[in-house]
Amino acid sequence: MADLHIQINRDKGGIAGQIASELRDSIRHGRLTPGTRLPATRDLAIDLQVSRGVVVEAYEQLVAEGFLVSRVGVGTQVTPAARTAHPRQKAPRPAKPVRRRQNTSVRAPYYGHRPTSPDLGHFPRERWLAAVRHVLATVPSDAFDYGDPGGVPDLREELAGYLRRVRAADVRPENLVIVGGVAQGLSLVLHVLSRQRTIRLAVEDPASHRQLPLLRRAGAHLVPVPVDEEGLDVRRLSGDAVLVTPAHQYPTGVVLSPPRRAALMEWAYAGDRVVLEDDYDAEFRFDRDPVGCLQGLAPDRVILAGSVSKALAPGMRLGWVAAPADVAEAVRRARGELDLGSPVIEQYALAHFLRTGGYDKHLRRMRRECRRRRDALVTALAEELPEVRVRGIDAGLHVYLELPGGWNEARVARHGLELGLSVEPVGPMRESQGPPAVVVGFARLPSHKAPEAVRGLKVRMSGQDVD
Repeated sequence: MADLHIQINRDKGGIAGQIASELRDSIRHGRLTPGTRLPATRDLAIDLQVSRGVVVEAYEQLVAEGFLVSRVGVGTQVTPAARTAHPRQKAPRPAKPVRRRQNTSVRAPYYGHRPTSPDLGHFPRERWLAAVRHVLATVPSDAFDYGDPGGVPDLREELAGYLRRVRAADVRPENLVIVGGVAQGLSLVLHVLSRQRTIRLAVEDPASHRQLPLLRRAGAHLVPVPVDEEGLDVRRLSGDAVLVTPAHQYPTGVVLSPPRRAALMEWAYAGDRVVLEDDYDAEFRFDRDPVGCLQGLAPDRVILAGSVSKALAPGMRLGWVAAPADVAEAVRRARGELDLGSPVIEQYALAHFLRTGGYDKHLRRMRRECRRRRDALVTALAEELPEVRVRGIDAGLHVYLELPGGWNEARVARHGLELGLSVEPVGPMRESQGPPAVVVGFARLPSHKAPEAVRGLKVRMSGQDVD
């Protein structure tokens, strides 16, 4: 059993988070090796002179992130997957892109309101305007010239600190590339990882039907892998790489379980494979602190893509890719060849917004509001449509509704849209067969309108409204 050296600052607060951070860093830097057994929570609590519940919370957080594994009769140990964070591991080498025929047999995407869209009426206009004014008043004129296609250094510095603090990422500014949203980020990554053949990319099934054409156009051959109540079924993985949404799978809303996280890292290392992590709405978690990103567990295997689309607005087209140094450099060069980089004023403004705490403040406000809206929708569904199973409510901006057998999900979606709900059928998102289901977004649904909309849906689906 390991004797741990953990430093905590009692004046700072958040003791459980401090303990988790110390242990996480020890695992990442090899001070705690795979299989190391940690002290019992009671013993560590006595050593640190804190309550046992605080240590339990820290352990549970790291188990959820995949750094630790807890078994009855064995105790808590460093997971074997933790070796993936060791700095001696080699990152995948990007290959030269090759020309290939584009797959044109894809469905055209729908551009418009989606269940994952935030309420744009809450965009922090005044604070953002203040950030832009600050940039225009303070940034030197030569900063507006052609810049680094990888992004403004000021933003990469602030963003690296934010991702380490909020998403438990293991990232430095030089590992970040600023892109025009997750879509562009994934396209660029697939472009630079292409070898002399098409990449076989495993994708979750079901998955966003808007994202799949983008991945095909980037040159990937898609291999659907089923998702169950623990997330992606890692046992059925095949291919050169995999794209996952581990914090809140789209559309089902499930969180990738700790055993699956560990198994996914084992899969990546066993075959020299890459994991692409879409962190699209992980900042919106309501029952506990967000589960740390996979990239923090294996920074040399996982390429993290994120954006401000859910936190601020999709139309800002500001995102990032966090990757191993050589992959990040290849993506940066590809960005320069594509369009020379993102607009700099918006990048400086976001850096200022992060540095001054405006981004954190806005997120806290939106989490509270989204939780109220989620609760109103879930309560209305329980009261009016108890036969509908509601899933994926712990995080994100949407819920997943499993419909009773015999219900037509296309009809539910059509009626829902007419009643003011943001709803989509899941059928078009599946490769394999599954029960009827729909996705319903709640971020744009005011709390007082949820009961009326759900009652209207109940009336229409009960046959009282002529179809």
